[in-house]
Amino acid sequence: VVVVPFPSPLTPPSPPPSPVAFIPSPFLPPSSSQNLHSTNPPARPPPAFHFPSASRFDPSQTQAQTRRGGLIRRAAMGTTPGSSYDCSFKVLLIGDSAVGKSSLLVSFVSAAPTDDDISPTIGVDFKIKFLTVGDKKLKLTIWDTAGQERFRTITSSYYRGAHGIILVYDVTKRQSFTNLADVWAKEIELHSTNKECVKMLVGNKVDKDEDRMVTTEEGLAFAQQCGCLFLESSAKTRENVEKCFEELVLKILEVPSLSEEGSSVVKRNSLKQKHEKSGGCCQ
Repeated sequence: VVVVPFPSPLTPPSPPPSPVAFIPSPFLPPSSSQNLHSTNPPARPPPAFHFPSASRFDPSQTQAQTRRGGLIRRAAMGTTPGSSYDCSFKVLLIGDSAVGKSSLLVSFVSAAPTDDDISPTIGVDFKIKFLTVGDKKLKLTIWDTAGQERFRTITSSYYRGAHGIILVYDVTKRQSFTNLADVWAKEIELHSTNKECVKMLVGNKVDKDEDRMVTTEEGLAFAQQCGCLFLESSAKTRENVEKCFEELVLKILEVPSLSEEGSSVVKRNSLKQKHEKSGGCCQ
């Protein structure tokens, strides 16, 4: 007969074993050292990742403003592109270093004169400008390329899909004008994928007329030879700055294939936004 002793109600239960149970971490692969009877202290839990709740989303924070070089650039994060503009065009600025490409761009976008202390562009930079022409709202993405030869391999890819190209030279530097035919016209012919893109020749720094080395007649003759629009400007005094870009845009709108392509870009982006909003994983 096997006698099984029953615990007395007056006898306190025995204490639990002293070794601390160690639970294997789900973030690490199991190993032989991880067991339930290890005497090692429990591992520190991984840090918790806190994600913002959808109920605390603030619509007023869907637009960011970035100030850079005196320029306020709006970066839309939650709006539908098709609702804010009708056409989107890509414009490229090319030319030798220090001819004033960045100054022209900053003066146009910020609508203010520029100083001569703008640092040279390294690689590429871009800015966005919204215009209204007639009853159409336009978005211009303007790419500013570096003029140094060591950046040519980087900037060559930005010719693809450009609707307009602005060739800039310095009227006080003969070499910058000579390189238009020797370098930059060849770059367009080699890398541009849009044969109907509108080209404009701009002679910059006309405020330094006493140092002029390239005459207006020379610039006009070269523009006619290459089939370009032509203007002379000054980013410092803002002479013809807006006119350069506005006449380029008007000419782009006159080319049916370019105008249609600019509209189709907006439609594709609008459809993509609607598709992501309706079928995305995050509602």
